[in-house]
Amino acid sequence: MSDSTSPSKRRTLQMLLSAGGTALLAAIAYPVIAYLKPPKLSGQSVSSVGLGAVDEYAPASATLFRFGEKPGLLMRYQDGSFRAFSATCTHLDCTVQYREDMGIIWCACHNGKYDLEGRNIEGPPPKPLDEFTVIVKDGEVHVTES
Repeated sequence: MSDSTSPSKRRTLQMLLSAGGTALLAAIAYPVIAYLKPPKLSGQSVSSVGLGAVDEYAPASATLFRFGEKPGLLMRYQDGSFRAFSATCTHLDCTVQYREDMGIIWCACHNGKYDLEGRNIEGPPPKPLDEFTVIVKDGEVHVTES
């Protein structure tokens, strides 16, 4: 083996090892950086959603629905009328739910309670639930921003 080929082989081996090390570092760093980077929000703005036929909702019931990025709560009262509220608790943004057994809208996070009109009645919520406008047209239920 001559002295002229040996340095060339070393340089090639060093270059291959450097490239392999760089690839390994990138393979480890990319997932870590991707995990730490916050997700992109769609920012999709919604002003109205259709929720289906009136007959799909029993009297004295409530249904959670999506209003864009936010949860909503559609209430159908015993008399057949509808109201809709933001299902986001005004205390710490937990999702509220209808409790038929208690006759209230309830937040499980800190036992916040709202009456069926969306008013805060007990617990830590500082203000009533935001209300949406419900439009019943041609037997279909639509919810829009107030």
